[in-house]
Amino acid sequence: MINIILCGGQGTRLWPISRNAQPKQYIPLIEGQSLFQKTVCYNKESCNRFYLITNQDQYFLSKEQLSHLNSIDNSQFLIEPIGRNTAPAIALACLDLNEDDIVLVTPSDHLITQQQNYQTVLQKAKDTAERGFLVTIGVTPTSPETGYGYIECDNGNKNEILDVTKFHEKPNAQTALQYISSGKFYWNAGIFCFKAGVFLKELSIYAPEIFDACVLASKNAERKDNVNQIFLEDMLNIPENSIDYAVLEKSKIIKMIPAQFGWSDLGCFDALDQILPKDEQGNTTDQHYIGLNSHNNLILGHDRAIATIDINDCIIVDTPDALLIANKGSSQKVKQLINKLEKNNKKLLLEHKTMYRPWGSYTVLEDVDGYKIKRIEVKPGKRLSLQRHWHRSEHWIVVSGTATVTIGDDSYFVRPNESTYIRMGEVHRLANDGKIPVVLIEAQVGEYTGEDDIERLEDDFKRC
Repeated sequence: MINIILCGGQGTRLWPISRNAQPKQYIPLIEGQSLFQKTVCYNKESCNRFYLITNQDQYFLSKEQLSHLNSIDNSQFLIEPIGRNTAPAIALACLDLNEDDIVLVTPSDHLITQQQNYQTVLQKAKDTAERGFLVTIGVTPTSPETGYGYIECDNGNKNEILDVTKFHEKPNAQTALQYISSGKFYWNAGIFCFKAGVFLKELSIYAPEIFDACVLASKNAERKDNVNQIFLEDMLNIPENSIDYAVLEKSKIIKMIPAQFGWSDLGCFDALDQILPKDEQGNTTDQHYIGLNSHNNLILGHDRAIATIDINDCIIVDTPDALLIANKGSSQKVKQLINKLEKNNKKLLLEHKTMYRPWGSYTVLEDVDGYKIKRIEVKPGKRLSLQRHWHRSEHWIVVSGTATVTIGDDSYFVRPNESTYIRMGEVHRLANDGKIPVVLIEAQVGEYTGEDDIERLEDDFKRC
């Protein structure tokens, strides 16, 4: 099978560890791996190729994390300039494949703990898809969850392949309890399996406007090596819709396989708390945590110590620029908090203090009116874009490695304990031609130091 991995989404319910620029699927939450990396590992046994659907910034994140799994060579990327939900994303991927290719569509931010059961379900899904059906996976519910969508089926045997009666949105608590009591409802895991051609045919029947726009976008796309880049204008012309609404709720060839394989979408901190290791007091194991008479707390720290006294059943999430404290059972309300941040401090939703780029990373050490100080690390063989700034000047102090600096028509080396100065408006570039990372401290001085004060004139990563 070919695993189409949907890498979109913002993961806002796990704020502040999840931000728009680095959502939860790329955060190393479980055993030192990200959920995206775990998704690839889950599906390696059943899938011989990976087709990743992502955006421009997260393309580099996914590529970097794949390299640690030795899975780059059998991976292909679809880069969307803007998201249009799951139906167009899956259609664009399928248009790049052969009609008879069996695809397994999975999210990138879910957790599966029972691998053997999962592989058994995938084999059953593949067999059913080969017979020409659209297959969805329904997880047998263990509690009346209000954070999941539900699939209603007939009262068939739990080991059978079931006919789908209806898809349901996330219910309230009372409705969720009724769902569980009936025995006809399953959690919608967002996992699908079908032939690429079968899905496209159904899409053309039930959502022809999406199908036609995707065909045109795919035809116009820029293809190079293993990357399929969709143009913004074509993407904007595609109607936005989910695979559930566009196809699955209308199709006559939909089947559901009931399953139990330790699935969770880790959609809130309470869900994350259930799977993280605990100490003897029931607190999350964290090297930075010191507790006194404190029990059953979720503790997620960064670099500084977290100490509690007489604190029980709380969620404490510490990042360099934001601290979240909540009672357990209230983590679904983070979404309401996000609405407030949208109005009052949107920057906290967008970026971490440390941001990853295709050339390396930077960490904001201080950011106040008039100046900003960063720690910048450039990977060997990489270089930043040829650029200029109209509102700030920059001072660079190299602390490790040897930087190749270009200012105007001049290029020269800057070694450890040496510095250079870039005036406002000067065209410049920083490169690492050596074999070890270049680390430098950058001091920006000016009336405006935002990341959007960059005019890129040339870029190795097509960001001009």
